[in-house]
Amino acid sequence: MLDRLATTRMTIGKGLRWALIAQAVLAACLVVADIDARWWPRLADQRDLPTGPASPGDQVRHYDPARLQPGFTDRTNMPDIDMPDDMPTRLEFSMIPTDAADQTLLILGMINAGDADRFAAHLASLETPPATIALNSPGGMVSEALAIGRHLRRTEADTVMLPGMVCLSSCPYIFAAGETRRASRDAALGMHQHFYDAPGYMPAFLAVERVQLGQGQTLDYLIEMGIDPGLMRYSLNTPPTDIYLLVEQELLDTRLATEMID
Repeated sequence: MLDRLATTRMTIGKGLRWALIAQAVLAACLVVADIDARWWPRLADQRDLPTGPASPGDQVRHYDPARLQPGFTDRTNMPDIDMPDDMPTRLEFSMIPTDAADQTLLILGMINAGDADRFAAHLASLETPPATIALNSPGGMVSEALAIGRHLRRTEADTVMLPGMVCLSSCPYIFAAGETRRASRDAALGMHQHFYDAPGYMPAFLAVERVQLGQGQTLDYLIEMGIDPGLMRYSLNTPPTDIYLLVEQELLDTRLATEMID
């Protein structure tokens, strides 16, 4: 009897060990798959893409969020605004001089966790809300960009893309929140696919569900802002290692921009 009990315990122990080993192997495979999906394309993608400002039919560029001025724009007409040497890793807010009589708030940097709350707090701290909000951002977290956009829409401010500045990835969703949306022909607005915060260790069906939910929320947001949801096709058809730069006709046709300037 004791021998049989000991044998049963040994069998259960071996089974548990094998189950733990299998879980560890599965976890390792998921991590490797996530690394492969997210990082290998960035290392392996050696395609030669054009540089410089876009023109119709020549609109895909490599995407590097760390560059302050990635060379997508003609910077000869940039406004006289002090800029840091490197792109800030989270949003910074400052009042800038422009030709407009009203105050203009510049949003500069990458969009990271907590930036929507910081933006709302900054607006609350101002004695007079800005009439216009300018953008210079490589993008970042989609959920934060949508929240910032909703805060911005409640202020009834306009948005503007000044010459030489960029608004990429999730940044155009903030630009979309302006009551009127003016874009310089010497600025760059660009879109690509987003991760929608779906971690790689999720089972595939849950990750797909998370991505689809994120896309649905983004479509709802664009409709709420009065933007043609067809704008999403430019992001869905462009891999996250690249950026699709929207040209004038696309900006106006989708109503992302209500007016082109310069």
